[in-house]
Amino acid sequence: MINWKKSSRSNGNGGNNCVEVGVWNKSTRSNPSGNCVEATMTETDEVLVRDTKQNGNGPILAFTRDEWIAFVGGVKDGEFDI
Repeated sequence: MINWKKSSRSNGNGGNNCVEVGVWNKSTRSNPSGNCVEATMTETDEVLVRDTKQNGNGPILAFTRDEWIAFVGGVKDGEFDI
């Protein structure tokens, strides 16, 4: 499940007339030409990652929170430098 956020246009009366949208965060390392990576965290602390060029129709990679922390740490430490 994606991290959902209630639309500011939803009514506030507590009824079921609400619209929610998935909150995807674009990487600050993405470039303006459209080569972007987005990530979101689910309610169960799973991290989902997708390529924005797929317009929401491509594959989504799923990581546990611990896997994601290890991956980001490895990137910061240069483990994946070419």
